[in-house]
Amino acid sequence: MSLTTTLRTTTPFAVNGVTYRPPARPVVVICIDGCADEYLSVSIVKGRMPHVARLAGQGYRGLVRSALPSFTNVNNAAIVTGTPPRVTGICGNYFLDPATGKEVMTNSSKFLRARTILASAAEAGRKVAFITAKDKLRELFSVGLIEHGGIAFSAEKSDQVTLAEHGINDTVKLVGQAPPIYSADASLYVLRAGAALVAAGRSDFLYLSLTDYMQHKFAPEAAASLDFYEGINREVGRLLELGAVVGITADHGMNAKNTPDGKPNVIYLESELNVQFGGGFRVICPITDPYVVHHGALGSAVTVYVPKGADLDAVARWTLDREGVTEVHTRETAARKLELIPDMIGDLYVLSGRDVALGKTPGDHDLSQLEGGLRSHGGRYEEMVPMVLSEPLTDAYAAKAAGDPRNFHIFDFTCNGVRA
Repeated sequence: MSLTTTLRTTTPFAVNGVTYRPPARPVVVICIDGCADEYLSVSIVKGRMPHVARLAGQGYRGLVRSALPSFTNVNNAAIVTGTPPRVTGICGNYFLDPATGKEVMTNSSKFLRARTILASAAEAGRKVAFITAKDKLRELFSVGLIEHGGIAFSAEKSDQVTLAEHGINDTVKLVGQAPPIYSADASLYVLRAGAALVAAGRSDFLYLSLTDYMQHKFAPEAAASLDFYEGINREVGRLLELGAVVGITADHGMNAKNTPDGKPNVIYLESELNVQFGGGFRVICPITDPYVVHHGALGSAVTVYVPKGADLDAVARWTLDREGVTEVHTRETAARKLELIPDMIGDLYVLSGRDVALGKTPGDHDLSQLEGGLRSHGGRYEEMVPMVLSEPLTDAYAAKAAGDPRNFHIFDFTCNGVRA
């Protein structure tokens, strides 16, 4: 039975070159952090995601290309703006500030160079909610939202909300106590909170961004993973019961990056470059964030600052010849081919193979908490992710889906591309 709430407005709104025409139903876009498509496939085959299986048959399911590097901040910024990193300004979780020579985390809205779809929808009169598992995304993407009546909070700090900062002050009453961030419930809490806001008529345009702790810990066929995806399926079913149009995608995929004996398979590129070429190299790992239990700050993409006087071409050739390295781009090529911003990256941009991670030096990465080896992301092999829609596509958007759709087109597909 549908419990669809009466919408305050269905006014179209335009942002970053796209006009969005949301249907006269609640719109919910979900980013399942770290959801390689095989997580859905295995869970569906095992009978753990019947609602999502139904969507795949009655609505749409396909693959889309994420933004590179395939990291969380990069792709969430792309999704909430509908634009690639060269527009958003977010090219990694960390970058090297050339003015200070210090590594800076891009978790502040001052780094975001594009207006968000969320703020524009709120300004147009929709009741917008942005709920994220990790608080690192909350301030980054809630700019322009609260002042227009929106709601933005994280599961991580849901017991610390205020009306002034988050647009809500009763999350514990609404959903329960804040969950541990290193848990499956950190993501499921986000989905429960979204459904609760829709059911109460307090939100009708939502972005729900989960965390990839479970994907970093477990392969798709693991019992804990299947239980987790069953939980996601349950909450998606609740949103469908509420009459929502649901769009699902991911920010990146996930792969094991281990040697045959199960140990992390890491190239410590800064160490190796300094030995080979005499020192002065600096490697920035843009996956780095406060949640190091997930990945030990190791992913499959790094940017390299080459010391003055070094032969850039020779360094690039040597790096590309390194076993496990798959791509090496100069700053100019990375900006053009990977859609990045030159001033946010180093002299070289390096990507590694499916089962290989890139790091700085052994002393910069604590691997002691990586039980069962390393699962991570960041490169080409985590670029392709699922897109699932609760409604069938129009002919025009079916043609678009057959081309080169991106994960950051998810709001476009959900608002403009379905027969709702």
